[in-house]
Amino acid sequence: MRLRVDLVLEIEDAGQLAEAALERIAEDPAMRPEERAHAEAAVREDGAEALAYLVDPVDLVEALPGAELVQASWSSERVGYDPDDEEWDLDEEDGNDED
Repeated sequence: MRLRVDLVLEIEDAGQLAEAALERIAEDPAMRPEERAHAEAAVREDGAEALAYLVDPVDLVEALPGAELVQASWSSERVGYDPDDEEWDLDEEDGNDED
């Protein structure tokens, strides 16, 4: 079964977001020093990278009874959001137009 989720976030404080991501990176015991340096640089340069380190889809489903996560991937990107543009009508995409 596939669960697909699209989120659009407005970042109000990019510095605070980056700091939280840097803390998460610093706390990761499995990350090698060269990997950590690359991750820290990416987070400082791009808020989308910070989001990718902070939002983990595994956290969304790991405690679901009767379900086992088989595969997960995610990415984060900057987008221009216009709530009045039909392109952003997410209900239309899955055929559940409830208007």
